[in-house]
Amino acid sequence: MALSRSRRDRGIDYWPGFVDALSTLILGIIFMLTIFALVQFFLTQEMSGKDTALTRLNAQIEQLTSLLSLEKTGKTTLEETIAQLRSSLMTAEGERDRFKGLYEGAGSSGAAAAQGQIGDLSGKLDSEKQISSRALAQVELLGQQIAALRRQLAALETALDASENRDKESQGRIADLGQRLNLALAQRVQELSRFRSDFFGRLRQILGDRPDIRIVGDRFVFQSEVFFDAGQSVLKPEGRAEIDKIATGLIDLEKKIPADIPWVMRVDGHTDIRPIASAQFPSNWDLSASRAIAVVQYLASRGVSPQHLLAAGFGEFQPLDPARNEEAYRRNRRIELKLTER
Repeated sequence: MALSRSRRDRGIDYWPGFVDALSTLILGIIFMLTIFALVQFFLTQEMSGKDTALTRLNAQIEQLTSLLSLEKTGKTTLEETIAQLRSSLMTAEGERDRFKGLYEGAGSSGAAAAQGQIGDLSGKLDSEKQISSRALAQVELLGQQIAALRRQLAALETALDASENRDKESQGRIADLGQRLNLALAQRVQELSRFRSDFFGRLRQILGDRPDIRIVGDRFVFQSEVFFDAGQSVLKPEGRAEIDKIATGLIDLEKKIPADIPWVMRVDGHTDIRPIASAQFPSNWDLSASRAIAVVQYLASRGVSPQHLLAAGFGEFQPLDPARNEEAYRRNRRIELKLTER
């Protein structure tokens, strides 16, 4: 009675609501960061594949450029050879004409010698013409090869430009998807926060103002003695009556929350720091987990969907009060209910 009077004298305590809002904000930020990490991971995978393709295209372009340079060098050399052959051909034709003139102006004594020199020059001239024809054919073939290389180079450049454009479009789509995803997540977090506030308000009305049931941050905290005897995980009759009230609120909540919002009611079991060692419970972890499972199973038996229930045991490792006295031990032995994302 003294404790209840003291609470009424203190007036309205705004701290739980502030902590509730802050916890919701932090939870939303963490969830958004997780989504950002996933989007960044898939973006990195896509960018890595595109970088590999761009590297391969650049290597092909460099190879074709090198081949084109070699072909141009060979063409220049052949053109120089053709120029030399043409010069030799002109020289040979000049010599032939000169000897022909000498032959026509010479007598019979020099005719035979001149005729022999003309024959030699004519043979050389024919040979030079054949070499010149082969060189021209090689130059034409090289020209065709250079044209084909240039077409391949243009096709590769076109493919590279198309790949870069697709990469830019993909980045734009990913950025737009991230913005829409963030907006959807923010809306879902706000909706779940609203439902959490409504549910806690409803639960507060159902359970009433009791000293062994309180709100800490974003969760309802029940002293273990409300549900269990010391060192046991079997629900007491009066504990089942309290859970019946909670089940009523949860069933009503399931009807209100849209199906596309993933949520669970997490039931956390906690013990004090004093060790327990029995055949049934080798550690405080076993005891806290068994108590949380007992609450979850009873909620499911009262009609709450098992898909919306989660049991967790924390043992003595999440104390509310680090002191080592009976009051601290009593506060740390608790069952907590938290409405959160799945």
